[in-house]
Amino acid sequence: MMRERHGKGLGMLRPAILLFLALIALTGPATAEPKKKAPLVAPAERSVSLEIVLAVDGSASITDGGLEFQLQGHAAAFNDPQLGESISAGGIAATLVVFSGPHSLRVIVPWTVLRNAEDAKAFAHKIESAPRGIQADSTALGSAIDDSAKLFENNGINAPRKVIDIVSNGFNNSGADPAGARDRAERKGITINALAILDEFSWLEEYYQENIVGGPNCFVKTAMDRDSFVEALRQKLIQEIAGLGVPAKIITAANL
Repeated sequence: MMRERHGKGLGMLRPAILLFLALIALTGPATAEPKKKAPLVAPAERSVSLEIVLAVDGSASITDGGLEFQLQGHAAAFNDPQLGESISAGGIAATLVVFSGPHSLRVIVPWTVLRNAEDAKAFAHKIESAPRGIQADSTALGSAIDDSAKLFENNGINAPRKVIDIVSNGFNNSGADPAGARDRAERKGITINALAILDEFSWLEEYYQENIVGGPNCFVKTAMDRDSFVEALRQKLIQEIAGLGVPAKIITAANL
């Protein structure tokens, strides 16, 4: 009799136990609320006054030796004492890239933080020793702007100003519309400046003003030939580092 009563008691408890197990299965184990990740903040040594992408034209519009001349011109500019002094005011982060056809952009000197003239000279040496071997193609200025803008993303650098510096002697003849790319960059807070080399097309200054440059303090500077290129580039970089705004139409080779 005792055994029978005990069996009946278990039978009465079984439905309650099954209900309890079912509730656990539905709700799952209690878990702590996941911690929110702290926003990424660039350390002090990666905070500068300016981030700049130096985008150099390596397309077929550049004559034989033209790309090498442009690269050597950039190296000469960063070796300049006045440029080094301007960098010392707040520091910059720079990367140098070469572009030609659509989405052909190639980084030849990665992001580098420059604090003084010695850093600028070291950057010049990186340009001089960087690998070449660029395949000439069409001139895709719109794609160059789009691809350059992506380089600012997650680069670990913090700066109040971002600039894409286009150097070319040609107009867009393939890829994305440059005016649309400029507008997309502007919406991200990026300024696009340009140095137009007028050895092929004398009207490039106006073309760049209308289709390429944009953003705060944007401007176009021009060089008539190789003799004026290095000085025009040096002045352009100093102006960009200082964050000065000058009306585009008065910045011409006549000001060199």
